[in-house]
Amino acid sequence: MTPDLKYLVWSAVLTFLQAVAAVFGAMAVVGLPALAGNRDDVPAIEGWAGRAARAHRNMLESLVLFAILILVTHLTQRANAQTALGAAIFFWARVAYAFTYIAGVPWLRTGVWAVSVAGLLMILVQLI
Repeated sequence: MTPDLKYLVWSAVLTFLQAVAAVFGAMAVVGLPALAGNRDDVPAIEGWAGRAARAHRNMLESLVLFAILILVTHLTQRANAQTALGAAIFFWARVAYAFTYIAGVPWLRTGVWAVSVAGLLMILVQLI
């Protein structure tokens, strides 16, 4: 398996871990019975738990773009050292993003997000 495909798999693992963190955070705030129900009247989940849920949603959005770019580079046989580096940058920036978002560090979080976008752009350039 190529490095960029490995980073795609690890990004899926990261997304799953973020989902688990968001669920545990929500359970800590509203309890399991509220989450197991229809969720018609669940209060807003705030604090670190809310940030964990928002970080997870953001990762889901980013994962779609990342997966498309990585898979297309492989289907078109344009995967190379540049796409592997872009994938590594994307993945490690997304790890940092999850931690900074959950910790509540707004400007650093935004900067780390921009680094992850730079990783996506590095991959995209190989397709243009």
